Amino acid sequence: MSKIFHLSTCSTCSKIIKQAEEAGIKFEKQDIKTEQISAAELEAMMKLAGSYEALFSRRSQKFRPMGLHEKNLTENDYKELILQEYTFLKRPVVISGEKIFVGNSPKVVEEMVEKLKQ
Repeated sequence: MSKIFHLSTCSTCSKIIKQAEEAGIKFEKQDIKTEQISAAELEAMMKLAGSYEALFSRRSQKFRPMGLHEKNLTENDYKELILQEYTFLKRPVVISGEKIFVGNSPKVVEEMVEKLKQ
């Protein structure tokens, strides 16, 4: 079974989950606001995604107010920021076996639905 890390209050995440479930895909769901991501879960995501930066959302409402747009962030910075603040995780993140799908771009969502339907 695939696992999806999402935000239940995010309409985009809800729409993606609905689309996937209509295609017959079942998820173990983890709402990252109520059930914080552990360091081990984040480490596993990073190994599949290739970097913490690939998991980091610059669209978070806290990105600019914290002045992060003016800094050169390191991989460790990305890791620590995601662990401190759930909104810094690019959503949704879907893990199925050795496959990871990060974000909500139409291309990623389409690829995720196609791969997981099989």
